[in-house]
Amino acid sequence: QVQLVESGGGLVQPGGSLRLSCAASGSISSIYAMGWYRQAPGKQRELVARIITGIITTYADSVKGRFTISRDNAKNTVYLQMNSLKPEDTAVYLCNLQVGRFLSDYWGQGTQVTVSS
Repeated sequence: QVQLVESGGGLVQPGGSLRLSCAASGSISSIYAMGWYRQAPGKQRELVARIITGIITTYADSVKGRFTISRDNAKNTVYLQMNSLKPEDTAVYLCNLQVGRFLSDYWGQGTQVTVSS
């Protein structure tokens, strides 16, 4: 059993910053990738940022230059530093973990990020 616990969401004004954390625990074999997705009301879930094999990072075009993903391998934790936040960044942010040879997917419960003045 794998558990993902997210934290760090909240309400922030435009231009502000937040840092999301996602800690993985349980029966974790080799981690292939950890990442963050988001889903706004009425919209499809979209990839925000992902870190593969602890080294390769990918970002959605809309967050490049503003968001930074990082991972603490010792703690099985992934972080998302979000700067220069915009109202359109408002969404539920979900942590994703891919593990094992079959790349099994696990999801966190989600954390709300609201950017509003």
